[in-house]
This record gives sequence, C-alpha cells and structure tokens, in this order.
Amino acid sequence: MPKTKNAQIRYQVLDRCFRNPGRKFFWEDLLKEVNKALEEFNGPGSKIKRRQLYDDIRFMESEEGFRIPLNKYRDGKRKYYRYTDTDFSISNQPLNEDEKSQIQLAISVLSRFSGAPQFEWVQEMIPVIQDRLGLKESSREVISIESNIDLKGIEHLGTLYDAIVNELVLKVEYQGFKSDESFELTFHPHFLKQYNNRWFAFGLNEEFEIPTWNLALDRIQKIDQIQGDYIHPEIDWNEYFFDIIGVTRPDEGKVEKVVLEFTNEQAPYIITKPLHPTQKHEWKDEKLIVAIKVIPNYELESLILSFGEKGKVLEPKSLRDKIQNRREASIR
Repeated sequence: MPKTKNAQIRYQVLDRCFRNPGRKFFWEDLLKEVNKALEEFNGPGSKIKRRQLYDDIRFMESEEGFRIPLNKYRDGKRKYYRYTDTDFSISNQPLNEDEKSQIQLAISVLSRFSGAPQFEWVQEMIPVIQDRLGLKESSREVISIESNIDLKGIEHLGTLYDAIVNELVLKVEYQGFKSDESFELTFHPHFLKQYNNRWFAFGLNEEFEIPTWNLALDRIQKIDQIQGDYIHPEIDWNEYFFDIIGVTRPDEGKVEKVVLEFTNEQAPYIITKPLHPTQKHEWKDEKLIVAIKVIPNYELESLILSFGEKGKVLEPKSLRDKIQNRREASIR
C-alpha cells in the first residue's frame, strides 16, 4: 500500500482517539490502536514505532497538516491526549488546495462517461460533489482525455460493471467478427479492460467452461440478467495481462524475449512511452535496440506494424517472419 495511504490511515485512527471523551489515550494506547489498524489493512509486519507516532501528531498539529486542537492532560506522571473540542474532527475540515486539485482531476476523468447510456448519474453527481466540497468548476475545458462515448457497444459497459460488482449471471447474444450469425452464451463477467479505445469483457463461458472468455463490447447484440449461481474468478487478471500487449493471450503462448530496432526518429517516443513494463533499451550503431519479455500475439504484431519503416523485429525469427508476411500481404 502506498505510504500516503498508510499515513491517512494513521491520521484517521489518531483523530478517532483524540475526540473520544470516554477514554484516556496515552501514547502507548495510541500506538497500539494505529498498529492494529495498519495490520488490518496491510497484514502483519506493518507496524510503526513511537518516533513515527510523534511525527504524525506534530504534523496533525501543524499548519501544513490539520491544525488539530490537541491538549496533553496529566494523569499522575503520565499524559493522555485529547482534543480541547471533542466535536472537532479532521474529516470535517475544509479541503486543502492539493486535495481539491486531486478531486477535481478525478471528476474530470469521471466526466468521460457522463454522456454514455447508464452513466447519466455521473453528470448529475458532479455538480453535487463540487458544491459539497467547495470546488470551482472551470469556465473552460483544461483537460482532454481520449474517449469516445459514441463507440458502439459502450451502452453495455454499465450493465457489465454492475454484473461484476453484484455477482450476476448474464445471458449474452454475441456475434463474432468473422461470423454472419450471432449466438448465445451464459456468461459470468469478471473483468473489464480497455485497449486501443475499445472495451472488452472477460469472464467464464459456462457452456464451454472457459474462464478467460473474451467479449468485445461492440460485438454484443443483447444482454439479459438470468438466475444462476455466480462463479467467482480464480484468476489474477493483472498477472494475466502482464505478459501480453493488448487483450489476446494465446492458449499455448509462452513468454519470449522480443528484440526490436528503432530509428533515431522513433527512439524518443519509445523511450518516453515504453512498449511494456519489462522494456530495456540500448543504443547500437545509432539505432535504438529494445528488448521486452512478452507472449507474442496479434496486438503486438499490429503495434510493430504501426511503426512502419521506423521499427523492425530482430528476434525471435518466428515473429520477424509474421511481420514480414503481413507487410507483404498489405501491399498486394
């Protein structure tokens, strides 16, 4: 968990202790409560020490923090901590400018969906959030995020999302890209992924017992909720997609080292926007040599082809031959 998230957990726990008039919290008690919460969120081994506790209290008292009205009351030779105003809470304090900026950015991202069917609530909620939190709505657009609310199939996104969250079984009428006729399947949706400005749903095809069935939303003809016991995924989807580019993971595919060569002109774009998290690069004879470890698939081929003459495959030979064949086929 990010350090900033851990800090917020600690602040919330301390805030709860400080405003509790029914119990005296000495520093040992505060440390115990904080560590209990951290281990509940992060698991064993995520405790803090006394010094960090005092640092947190100083920050909460500071102008940069929450300016809490904290007092230390003597009880014999010891001191316990409590707000002078027990109605005070950091949760009731106005947002600082950094928090406002982060929320405003999140609202801008949500606005991508405001015109899409089943996401009308986004448009309704945005003004409410801005009003409640005292956020200013910019009179001009200052951020643009790639999206297409007119994309075919986008109307199914809300239905699929709700089905995943609420663990619902669906009957889907679907027409594949290479088929003239549609077919029906019983689908247990598990994961949604966007790639190349298109949405895909992954889940269990009950009839074929395939847990990684892939549905392109723009090929879905109809979706209905049906009765049935929802089957939960046994797949870590982040790991599933890590070894590929795009959304297609070949059944018998294996991770291979793919080495590519790029021109000087293309190199800056490849360095600043890596093709894959495993990317490593070096310069050789004024060419950028890039190595990634992925399972070769159609999307990887298409990505390489998109570079035209500015990029080529050095290895493996099987991928180099496929790229060559596709290039030759495109000019016939």
